[in-house]
Amino acid sequence: MDRLTDMQLFIRLVESGSFSRTAHDMRLSQPTVTKHIAALEARLGVRLLNRNTRGMHLTEAGAVYFERCKLIERELEAADRLVTALGDDMRGTLRIACPAGIGRNVIMPMAQAFMLKHPGVHFDFQLDDHMVNLVEHGIDVALRMGQLADSALGSRFLGLNPWLTAASPAYLARHGTPSAPAELAMHDCIVYSSVQGDQRWHFQHADQGSCSVAVGGPVRTNDVACVLQAVCAGLGVAILPVYLARPAIERGDLVPLLPGHHLPAQPMHAVYPSPRLVPAKVQAWIGFLQAHFADPAWTECDWGESAETL
Repeated sequence: MDRLTDMQLFIRLVESGSFSRTAHDMRLSQPTVTKHIAALEARLGVRLLNRNTRGMHLTEAGAVYFERCKLIERELEAADRLVTALGDDMRGTLRIACPAGIGRNVIMPMAQAFMLKHPGVHFDFQLDDHMVNLVEHGIDVALRMGQLADSALGSRFLGLNPWLTAASPAYLARHGTPSAPAELAMHDCIVYSSVQGDQRWHFQHADQGSCSVAVGGPVRTNDVACVLQAVCAGLGVAILPVYLARPAIERGDLVPLLPGHHLPAQPMHAVYPSPRLVPAKVQAWIGFLQAHFADPAWTECDWGESAETL
């Protein structure tokens, strides 16, 4: 037995006053209890109990050791209660990792709304387009875009992140408006190097089926905010997530292109360190995300067409 178990056995023995009752309570044999008490006294180098035919009594050293063991036991019980309460508690810090673009434009406003409902919860954001190790960085929940690799992490499907094709009115006035994906090969295109096949864009049409086109142009970047800036500046055609393009389209800074030709939508998952014993605040946050991304407004386009999620 380890030292903690020895202490617990000693406490039960003193409180029950009986080796046989202690053996029953601890689900041990009486000789085993006797053996471990003897081993405990040998390790400490003092006698803890005086035993005779009329019973047993604590020695002076035994009484001191008993009180200290009781203090340790109470502290352990308090620690158990504290940690259990934290698991059910809607307070404390949620450490979140997510891609920078959706983090700034979508997740941060959602966090503000979540904190209004749960004022005891605070957020610590790590915005990074690179995948981070949840355990090493102490992350409670990460937002992952695209298909998940198999792992021992816990995960929950949140919804789909739809994309569209767009360009600025100024660019279209100079170069014309493409009417089919194949025409993009003759246009300047802003290449976002992180998703959607990089320099090959894939489209799906309800009647015409799927197609892909190789694109290129004056700007290539791994930052979606730079893609938005470049396309609004008239440097070319771009593919953008609907959440990022929508405000620019509503302002008239961008024009959606290729109606009926849809880009693949990205699956979104909440990923967390373990599927077991998930804290209440983590479960609440994931449920909050699911409700938001399940809302049809997430994929609807106010300019007359819904972005299909393929």
